[in-house]
Amino acid sequence: MGYSSWFVDLICMLVIFSNSSSVSVSPQKVEVALYYETLCPYCSNFMVNYLPEIFNNSLIDIIDLKLIPYGNAKVAPDNTIICQHGQYECLLNTVEACVLHVWPDLKKQYSFIYCVESLVHVHKYIEWESCFAKTGFDSKPIEDCYKSGLGKQLDLQYAKVTNDLQPPHKYVPWVTVNGQPLYDDYENFMTYVCKAYKGDSVPKACKDLPPPIVSDVKDNQIKQVCLAEETISSSKTEAMHIRPSGTSWRRQMMAISA
Repeated sequence: MGYSSWFVDLICMLVIFSNSSSVSVSPQKVEVALYYETLCPYCSNFMVNYLPEIFNNSLIDIIDLKLIPYGNAKVAPDNTIICQHGQYECLLNTVEACVLHVWPDLKKQYSFIYCVESLVHVHKYIEWESCFAKTGFDSKPIEDCYKSGLGKQLDLQYAKVTNDLQPPHKYVPWVTVNGQPLYDDYENFMTYVCKAYKGDSVPKACKDLPPPIVSDVKDNQIKQVCLAEETISSSKTEAMHIRPSGTSWRRQMMAISA
């Protein structure tokens, strides 16, 4: 007596399911998010002296890196964004937001952002436009993003993502691994990444790393952070209004500084 067609179909489906379930599934990457603002010296220090290591030791292969350039800025009722370190920080926050949007390749994004933050780190951020020539990347897509208003929309999106953080961020740099904040131990982020990774093959970079110790910033510690509620003196804010070189961006800075 022959099998009915539905029974044969059922057997075929079970065989296919059995074969597919035996295929090894690659482990999910560890999500690392960096909430920062461009002119915070501790953010630039982290982005220049710590974060690049994941590109050198191949740890980036197991990391889903997300950069959120907003930090401790505030959104006014009219959707105007007020940045902690003045209007120049707002400019660079928007530029880096445009970089993240326009160039999908992570290494391309980070090579440019690294260049900008390197200049911030040595107090030469007004020379940031030189990063286009240094990296060989076309400035026009970024300028178009900035001038079209798309950059402002990206800023507001990053503002929402930052303001929706739970627990709320207290300062920047604010680093999370799979959504969990590292607080003041953010410089040891690679240790937390290795602990969170669930793959069978432990990356070479994960060996011999110290065990993570999560702790919040203590009142008597020197805080290597820009506090969310910290106010910047008027003299520092005025320093941020220096206009950058280059005609196109000069016009933009003249507009926002008026």
